[in-house]
Amino acid sequence: MGARSRLAELLSKAPAEAQAVEFEESWRSWGDIASVARGLGRVLDGASLGPGSRVGVVLENRPEHVAVVVALVASGRCVVTLSPLQPPERLAADIVRCGAPAVVASPEALERPGVLDAVTTAGLAVRLGRDGGVDAIAGTAADRGETAPGVTIEMLTSGTTGAPKRVRLTDAQFDAALDSSGQRPKEGVLLRSGVSLVSTPLVHIGGLWGAVSALYAGRRIALLPRFTLDPWVNAVERHRPLAAGLVPAAMRTVLDAGIEPERLSSLRVVTCGTTFCPPELADAFFRTYGARTLMTYGATEFAGAVAAWTLPLHEKWWETKAGSAGRPVPGVDMRVVDADGTALAPGEVGHLEVRTAQSPQGANAWTRTSDLGRVDEDGFVWIDGRADDAIIRGGFKVQPEQVRAALERHPAVLEAAVAALPDQRLGQVPVAAVELRAGHPAPDIADLIVGCREVLTPYEVPVHVVIVDELPRTPSSKVSRVELLDLVRASMAGAGSA
Repeated sequence: MGARSRLAELLSKAPAEAQAVEFEESWRSWGDIASVARGLGRVLDGASLGPGSRVGVVLENRPEHVAVVVALVASGRCVVTLSPLQPPERLAADIVRCGAPAVVASPEALERPGVLDAVTTAGLAVRLGRDGGVDAIAGTAADRGETAPGVTIEMLTSGTTGAPKRVRLTDAQFDAALDSSGQRPKEGVLLRSGVSLVSTPLVHIGGLWGAVSALYAGRRIALLPRFTLDPWVNAVERHRPLAAGLVPAAMRTVLDAGIEPERLSSLRVVTCGTTFCPPELADAFFRTYGARTLMTYGATEFAGAVAAWTLPLHEKWWETKAGSAGRPVPGVDMRVVDADGTALAPGEVGHLEVRTAQSPQGANAWTRTSDLGRVDEDGFVWIDGRADDAIIRGGFKVQPEQVRAALERHPAVLEAAVAALPDQRLGQVPVAAVELRAGHPAPDIADLIVGCREVLTPYEVPVHVVIVDELPRTPSSKVSRVELLDLVRASMAGAGSA
């Protein structure tokens, strides 16, 4: 059963009183979700926006927004995600650019400067109340624009290296991802026990996947507005889940806070997949809390993970394979090729390619990723950087991961991030920002540079390093290189005027 038909079945057959989404320690039922779906259906049907129509959603981490996603997928429409985390002017521009004939948003989002005007320029403004009420308030969907039959979601990528892009995830991709993840429910089973925690923004593939896949499987979800330490720990204590997802920054927050292991004792595994997780961090979490950290590797374009650790793999291989992204998930083939597309031997580093039904190119085509990696003789996938991350400094290639690792050798540095700064003479030069460990005195920038020179070639040494309270991050908790460069430029400008 595909995602669309399964969610439609739940809307029509799940008991109205059955719990579906917990938010701020209060439950919304399947009856509440169905009520939102009916209200939205009336508005969109009245605007002649039937199956295949593209509907924008300014997607917040709230239960009524989950209900809108469920309703759109179940009705055969296409969800066009819009990020509420953007400044108003960028959100307004994104609304116009996406061209959806209707946009659903909270009253607060529609009241932001320029947003309602942007919506009505493109089409119909649909207000989604905190109580789940759905109303068309302005504009018209007279120009219905492009339709997207067979497309489940137009998803924003994380925007780590620039402006976020839109990726179309088809019904076939989404269903293949559900199959490979083992989420498909058993025949005749409508609802299951257990609660899944969702603290990642729904506008990112990790958060949306966490919510939709759990509901698809018949599980309840505990939805957090965002990851914050105390509410997350309280949710684990309250629901006693066997598994939870944490990005590396959140994992580090839990460890640094010294949360008592008994409070997280239900956890057998923690999944981590939005960005590279240092093996020493994953191991520290495992040793402290007994929860095996299962890294995953994927991309928005593949509708989720294509390689992952499992509990049996971790139990057998962690001591020798720590730092890898695991093995390809069922239904996925992965290989490494050189620049000409020639397959490389196990252990050789090259361009990582994926073949899967989760790919936009289809199940039989090899899709080249932007990552450099290797597949070892035991089938484990190792990511060695991004092919498009290489900083070309005067003709020499600099891999940001090597510079990051050099900076993180300093005992005061908690985390470092590296980006390419355009340079008129050399084309690009590496620059960096570092976040310090709590309680450590701030090091001299000169000491950080000296430490880099000890392990890097001269052209790899960053030309400027700035110390920040927190590294700037995208909604998916990856470091935003766009904002990092802004911080570096401001620091350099300040140094120049001193």
